[in-house]
Amino acid sequence: MGTGAQVYVDDVPPDVERRLRAICLELPDADEQPAWKGLRWTVRTRTFASVLGIEDEHGDRLTVVVFRSEGEEQEMLRHAGPPFRWLGWGRGAIGMTIDGDTDWDEVRELLTDSYCVMAPKKLAALVDRPPPVG
Repeated sequence: MGTGAQVYVDDVPPDVERRLRAICLELPDADEQPAWKGLRWTVRTRTFASVLGIEDEHGDRLTVVVFRSEGEEQEMLRHAGPPFRWLGWGRGAIGMTIDGDTDWDEVRELLTDSYCVMAPKKLAALVDRPPPVG
């Protein structure tokens, strides 16, 4: 490849899918579907989380969970560096690399916030939001 390009792939470890599924499907009216790559979770018809593999120009594969963010948090995450990445697509889409060092409490918080960004106000109001991490 050599151009700095990355390729999106369906290669997601089953244990990561299982953990993300448990977080996402506990949210009101959430649904799981195959995505163009990997899986996605929606509320009504709006995607609030997805997971897929990314293969970089060196052939290394990463597993990335994608979520929505807005405002100051989005700007902070956009420029935070690893494990976060700005994907450059979708409204406020931020990627987080999932690996052996992943803080799953943080993932839960980010996905819950993403759900609340994308859900109708009545559904978002039903969610007990975790306390901020850090």
